[in-house]
Amino acid sequence: MKTKYWTIVVLALLTAMMSVAPASAKPVTVKGKVTAKEDGSVIIGCSVLIKGTRNGTLTDTDGKYAISANTGDTLVFSYIGCITQEKTVKSAKLNVVLQESPEALKESMVTGYTVGESVEDVSSEEIRIMYVPVRQELPSEEYNEIVENGFMKVKDTPLSTFSIDVDAAAYGNMRRYLNKGQLPPADAVRTEELINYFSYDYAKPTGDAPVKITTEVGACPWNPVHRLVRIGLKAREIPTENLPVSNLVFLIDVSGSMYGAERLDLVKSSLKLLVNNLRDKDRVAIVVYSGAAGERLPSTSGSDKQKIKDAIDELEAGGSTAGGAGIELAYKIARKNFVPGGNNRIILCTDGDFNVGISSGKALEKLIEKERETGVFLTVLGYGMGNYKDGKMQVLAEKGNGNHAYIDNLQEANRVLVNEFGATMHTVAKDVKLQVEFNPAQVQAYRLIGYESRLLQDEDFNNDAKDAGEMGAGHTVTAFYEVIPAGVESDYAGKVDELKYQKPEKTVPVSLSKELLTVKLRYKQPDGDSSKRIEITLADDKANKVSVDFHFASAVAMFGQLLRDSDYKGTATYDKIISLAKTGLGKDAKGYKREFIRLVEIAKGLDKE
Repeated sequence: MKTKYWTIVVLALLTAMMSVAPASAKPVTVKGKVTAKEDGSVIIGCSVLIKGTRNGTLTDTDGKYAISANTGDTLVFSYIGCITQEKTVKSAKLNVVLQESPEALKESMVTGYTVGESVEDVSSEEIRIMYVPVRQELPSEEYNEIVENGFMKVKDTPLSTFSIDVDAAAYGNMRRYLNKGQLPPADAVRTEELINYFSYDYAKPTGDAPVKITTEVGACPWNPVHRLVRIGLKAREIPTENLPVSNLVFLIDVSGSMYGAERLDLVKSSLKLLVNNLRDKDRVAIVVYSGAAGERLPSTSGSDKQKIKDAIDELEAGGSTAGGAGIELAYKIARKNFVPGGNNRIILCTDGDFNVGISSGKALEKLIEKERETGVFLTVLGYGMGNYKDGKMQVLAEKGNGNHAYIDNLQEANRVLVNEFGATMHTVAKDVKLQVEFNPAQVQAYRLIGYESRLLQDEDFNNDAKDAGEMGAGHTVTAFYEVIPAGVESDYAGKVDELKYQKPEKTVPVSLSKELLTVKLRYKQPDGDSSKRIEITLADDKANKVSVDFHFASAVAMFGQLLRDSDYKGTATYDKIISLAKTGLGKDAKGYKREFIRLVEIAKGLDKE
């Protein structure tokens, strides 16, 4: 009797459920294409989400998508800078046209969904803005402490010496935090990397030198009685087809911490972008590491792109992280296939969480310092969140004569690995150092903005054994000095009591000219051991006739100081940053500068909270 009773109950429940469900609801795989109304171009990375669920996908390189749904479901199509659309599923085919909206650019697109379809076979065409969904908390990220540069008195310290830095990882990481609805930790904000995320219109090198120096000076936006000096470097540009042969080793972290759409899946899509742009003469090998390291693909010609992509597709995450063993094996394979005069480089893709074998920062530094003598360079691409070890990866890139980028979405991968391939992958000048001498007749005190981890001793400038930064083809580097002019009253300069036992020597300026400072630069050829020197001077006519790029770059510098809550932020505000950045927009073909303004607006809202 009991069995019969429960059978009746179950049948009744099933009947009730069937009566509630719409008669027209049928499972269907919906396919379609998303395009832009303005010009008909396909939209890559558009979010396609089943309303009321976390099930969704992204459009691929052709603007196409495929998603399993039921007839009657509502699909939500969202894309930064476009008006969100909702469409009801009526058949297996659903094309959508999105319209751009200036107002939508102000919105933060932070969507939590499960990616159902991965973006595959990504081509080299320009990728529009695509944000990877972020849902996790950030419990154990690690950043090196930054002790901010203060003002230095010219009479005591007339020289400022540092290694250049072309990394931009802090910018992508900062963007990831803001898009998640959080202000980044202060030590995650390296102001020089925010500034150097953008390329500026500097004069190109002429003659034999691979680098040219540009300087300008104007009023300091956050402290108008101070002057702001911009020093810009531009590396020689080389057309992609003329770049030397590349001998690349993809070193991929496939440990358990790399599991997920924002980690290994994004690594795969990123590297496919690079593979699509390889020439037949270029070669790629693949090394992976988790509990141990192994070679997944021997060095393969760029003509066999499908073979390389297939090897990438087969990668799966799991296990611990023997990063040191992976680095050793990658260098071994790079040396085995070394191309004299070529671009011999390891591209490390990881979250930086090494926990097996050689894993300490000092041990890894020694390993990298030893291996860089072979002429193999190291590029470090950071992925993921939650256990991201930024400090460790920054050091690896510095010691490996390479660069460091943080990949938070497919657009950033396209920027780093396609649009700036030469700058990212091919070095034209290594061990690049700057030394600035200030004129005490014009300058009372100065402060270098950022570059705290790149400071050098003054004597290091002429020491060719001292390692410094590298510049890739077409790279630009920017450094700002905030200057307190001679005779200006300022608490920042500080005061010291007169000495009791000795009298300081009086400095007699050799010239009362308008020369503010002298910039000296040293560099080596990529395969050279001896440095060469370049020198220019900067005069200050006390005017404020600065370039459009000066306005924008100084807005970014102000933003970095505000995010860090700097002791020297002066009158900086988010509104002042936005206004200054808008006056410096200039040419913004890829929308990076407008995106910056949107990020400042997000930070402003979060800071109010």
